[in-house]
Amino acid sequence: MSTAATRPADQDHLWSVDEHLEDILATVRPLEPIELQLLDAQGCVLVEDVTVPVSLPPFDNSSMDGYAVRVADVAGASEEFPAVLEVVGDVAAGQAELLQVGPGQAARIMTGAPLPPGAETVVPVEWTDGGLGEGPVTGMRARSLAPEGGLGDVHVYRPAEARAHVRAQGSDVKAGDRALEAGTVLGPPQIALLAAIGRGTVRVRPRPRVVVLSTGSELVQPDETLGSGQIYDSNSFALTAAARDAGAIAYRVGAVADDVETLRSTIEDQLVRADLMVTTGGVSVGAYDVVKEALSHVGDEDEAGSGVEFRKLAMQPGKPQGFGSIGPDHIPLLALPGNPVSSYVSFEIFVRPAIRTLMGLEDVHRPRATATLTADKALSSPKGRRQFLRGAYADGEVRPVGGAGSHLIAALAHADALIVVPEDVESVEPGAEVEVVLLG
Repeated sequence: MSTAATRPADQDHLWSVDEHLEDILATVRPLEPIELQLLDAQGCVLVEDVTVPVSLPPFDNSSMDGYAVRVADVAGASEEFPAVLEVVGDVAAGQAELLQVGPGQAARIMTGAPLPPGAETVVPVEWTDGGLGEGPVTGMRARSLAPEGGLGDVHVYRPAEARAHVRAQGSDVKAGDRALEAGTVLGPPQIALLAAIGRGTVRVRPRPRVVVLSTGSELVQPDETLGSGQIYDSNSFALTAAARDAGAIAYRVGAVADDVETLRSTIEDQLVRADLMVTTGGVSVGAYDVVKEALSHVGDEDEAGSGVEFRKLAMQPGKPQGFGSIGPDHIPLLALPGNPVSSYVSFEIFVRPAIRTLMGLEDVHRPRATATLTADKALSSPKGRRQFLRGAYADGEVRPVGGAGSHLIAALAHADALIVVPEDVESVEPGAEVEVVLLG
């Protein structure tokens, strides 16, 4: 919290969104790199360039099932005057010994098989009689059913240019090329490339482990029966899903009752599997806001530099926020408000960038765009607060979804953007240009 220590500390000070985010990102550091097996590295970020050790493809090979031939032997071939070639055998994918194709000869070749010596091009099987002598065919007969198909004569009904239907050695990537750059997020295509060039492991920053914990004695788990004054715990599900969407391995902890000691012990138990902790609820000024009570002095018992600071931000929704580090390993902790929309907006603005920073990404923020506001009336915004309204964005336009209330979960479910109203703007008229944070 060294950066935060330079900020004003009085309780009435309103911190800006940018100040709070700056303090978070100044404290959170990328995780240390580790070597992982390919499938375990999915979703992780490369920490070094990967060079191609062997060209792809590693040899000239056929892109079609057909016949490997010499160009001169099929020149001028037609259905009326087909070229008749001697079939000297089969060339299958993975075959070690290759046939020699001489003048007047053809080798039956399968997709992916190496182009045999002497052959210059590949004629698709559909341009031939398949060795059956009965006119053009639509495919080859299985070798197990007709082994004689690899010998005899074949009639070719169309000419082929040199290297037609041949995938050249190194036409994908060449040995010595850079396959992937450091900073690349490994998805299925990238993992496929690594496997194709023979890499079984890769050096990456691991996906951060994020523990999500909600607080409130009124919270009940879905599928349970609601009692008087109770509500279902939606925040922990929303934030766990959001953390996974951001690239983290997220663990959801069942709602903790409003008891300081229970909360402290739960947090301590969860530290062992956390690179980042996120709590929701209990950060305002109520008599039962236990997160604030439990964590305000946690640094007094830990190593120097630990502790959680609670602030009031000049934003709506999401005014009450907490941030710091806890435990001997100084695990970052972000304490978010308990209202569902406040919690989710706070996650997008503060927690998601922290997760992406832990991953080692350079661009940690959601994309933003300028859009034309479509609305029935002007949008109002409190003076001095940066407001984030839910919106639906399409084709350069955005319309508000639901009202400004921080409890409107249904409206949030239909939004794919946040409309940003700056601190110095109190009213936005329909047709005005606004900034939007794209959530999709």
